Amino acid sequence: MGARLQEERQRVGLTQGEFAEKIGVAKRTLAGYEAGTGEIGATALDAARLVGVDVLYVVSGIRAPTPESSLSEPEARLVEDFRKMRSADQGAAQRMVSALAETSAGCDAN
Repeated sequence: MGARLQEERQRVGLTQGEFAEKIGVAKRTLAGYEAGTGEIGATALDAARLVGVDVLYVVSGIRAPTPESSLSEPEARLVEDFRKMRSADQGAAQRMVSALAETSAGCDAN
């Protein structure tokens, strides 16, 4: 399970430190999970799911079925990049995108 957790962390593009922060554990604890010397709990797995980790794969070795996405390629890249950001940066990105959307909507009305 530890190797699959590491594989998924790398797939979503996070370092051990970044991933540990996002799932609410110490970097050393995450290193133990990945080395197979510790067992990750449900709370950390749920947090991992929120950053794009395929938890079914981590736990069972079976990839979760992926439904057809309604996102375009640029939209999917934005979501993927957003998930890689630190929490504080995600908040800043949300505010910036909201402001740009409001400005664009105002331009369309004219």
